[in-house]
Amino acid sequence: MKRFLVLWTGQFISAIGGGLTSFGLLVYVFQKTGSAAGMALVTLLGFLPTLLLSVPAGALADRYDRRLMMMIGDGCSGLGILFILINMMNGDVTLTTICIGVFISAVFSSLLEPAYKATVSDLLTEEEYSKASGLISLAGSARYLISPVIAGIVLSFANVSVLLVIDICTFILTVISTFVVRKGIAKKNTEKEESIIVSIKEGFTSLKNNRGVFLLVVVASVLTLFIGAFQILAEPLVLSIADAKTLGITETICASGMLVSSLYLGIRGIKKGYVKVLCLSLSFAGVFIFGFGQFERIPLIIASGFAFFLMLPFANNCLDYLVRVNTPVEIQGRIWGIVGFLSQIGYVISYGISGLLADNIAKMKGISVGRGAGSVMKIAGVMLIIVSIVTYFIKDIKQLEETND
Repeated sequence: MKRFLVLWTGQFISAIGGGLTSFGLLVYVFQKTGSAAGMALVTLLGFLPTLLLSVPAGALADRYDRRLMMMIGDGCSGLGILFILINMMNGDVTLTTICIGVFISAVFSSLLEPAYKATVSDLLTEEEYSKASGLISLAGSARYLISPVIAGIVLSFANVSVLLVIDICTFILTVISTFVVRKGIAKKNTEKEESIIVSIKEGFTSLKNNRGVFLLVVVASVLTLFIGAFQILAEPLVLSIADAKTLGITETICASGMLVSSLYLGIRGIKKGYVKVLCLSLSFAGVFIFGFGQFERIPLIIASGFAFFLMLPFANNCLDYLVRVNTPVEIQGRIWGIVGFLSQIGYVISYGISGLLADNIAKMKGISVGRGAGSVMKIAGVMLIIVSIVTYFIKDIKQLEETND
């Protein structure tokens, strides 16, 4: 657990740095273009490499040193941010430049996630998984909880390049923390005769043969389609009625809901009823997405956003646990890579269409882009509720928990 906490600290710092860059670039793009689609494009290109490369990255995590992969992924992802920064300093930054830099950064970051999740299984016992998942959710929430308020304040007196410099500096600290953990773990003999392709096929076969986990991943992919709409459209919705500083404060207060539930899970964990908690938390999340899209006053938007983020760690914790305890440790690198790929396809679709839908609805109805975004979010909220309820009655998913009682 001590080594896990060192590793977790590095990822916590990395999340803050990444959140600063993400917030700053999205605000910059919206201010320059006034389009939700432009923001969605940047988000999509930052996410797409992680999705497409997650499967081979997972296979590599089972064959080679997982901690070394994390160091390479974290360290080299700074190159894309550096590319954007250099162009900003030269006055040559454009939407295309930002997209290229974000894409480069995301390519290297794709090495990180499967290796990180598999490393957690290397370090901890099964009894510690739930608490670790809560802490991982807490680290992930830093980009929403801490980064926005810092970025909003910095942007009130400086430009986005300052945020990029801070992010680049955080890469050094995260690489160091991973190196410290790596030294404390005996290197495994991971040499294998089969090719990467064969290794990936084995992972797909293992996942397919576990019908409950496979169906859970399919459901997760559908759920991310609707959650992705919230992630893409929340910022243009708020920016249409407020400035960047207000947006930063709003995001931070909303994300504090994730802090509350992540801290609870990190201390107490979940003991039983994982499928029930999963479906309830996602159903309530759908209700609060609807509320976020419905309201036009900042206090009501904040209340809905806070409640939405309060639900996410419970859902993530349950998904993580159900997959982890039903998967052999020795193949978890490739399994997490495949799970990451399949479960997040919904994000790609959502990132690709949500911004365009919001812009087109606004144009057709003669309303602001923010109200167009609100309309799309309300539809997404209703659909999330429906899918969550259906999931509870899928027998194979419920059996995942019964198998480990």
